[in-house]
Amino acid sequence: MQLSIGYSSCPNDTFIFDALIHNKIDCKGIEFKLHMADVKELNKMAFESKLDITKLSYHAYAYLTDFYVLLNSGSALGNNCGPLLIAKKETAIEDVSSLKIAIPGKYTTANFLLKLAFPDAAHCEEMLFDEIEEAVLTEKTDLGLIIHENRFTYEQKGLKKVIDLGEFWEAQQQAPIPLGGIAIKRSIPNETKFLVSELIKASIAYAFDNPTSSADYVKQHAQEMETAVVKQHIALYVNEYSLDLGPTGKEAILKMYHLAKAKNLIPKIEKSIFL
Repeated sequence: MQLSIGYSSCPNDTFIFDALIHNKIDCKGIEFKLHMADVKELNKMAFESKLDITKLSYHAYAYLTDFYVLLNSGSALGNNCGPLLIAKKETAIEDVSSLKIAIPGKYTTANFLLKLAFPDAAHCEEMLFDEIEEAVLTEKTDLGLIIHENRFTYEQKGLKKVIDLGEFWEAQQQAPIPLGGIAIKRSIPNETKFLVSELIKASIAYAFDNPTSSADYVKQHAQEMETAVVKQHIALYVNEYSLDLGPTGKEAILKMYHLAKAKNLIPKIEKSIFL
């Protein structure tokens, strides 16, 4: 059986999926056809139902529950790992809503948290996540909403943090931040769904047990990221919730959706969302 799978070039994803995609574990007869893309494109492809299995933002998934179900493994949840709102110069919190903000995609969890913190922020422009720092530096936008490894590099470029939206979420909700999950088409047989979830879990376990095994693959797609930043990135985004969402992870996701629905930020979810 061949299944299409999509994930990003970020170190956390390449670390997670290296063993799976390179057959370092027994894939039980499943051949995975990879499509690697930025989170914004992966969200778009999910809306078009192009991939059997895909990484996507939890914000995007709220619109896709009729077509996809969440796998137990492969997610990015955690503490102290949320998106940051940055500026070139000191910016007051009360001014944020009136400023132009570069965001890494309309349906990213980062943008959801921005809306949660600043519901009146209306001047947002979508960009690839790795173009946002430069947009702020060149004053193409006033503010930038950064994710992934940019949280480790923005200060080196002279940029300033306005607010940590992850801290905002955690202070309000006392729960880890649901950033991105792995979803599989509901039309795929249940036996296969559970097998894929277990294979992803096995791939992560292999990566943890053999920490140098994925190094070349991770580095190949990490652009010019320094080795120390790569390690920080993986340590931040790959954790116990990646192996298995567990009760705490699932509760955090449901909490996000309940809050989002109460604020009319997402449609009503009718189906059970977990495998």
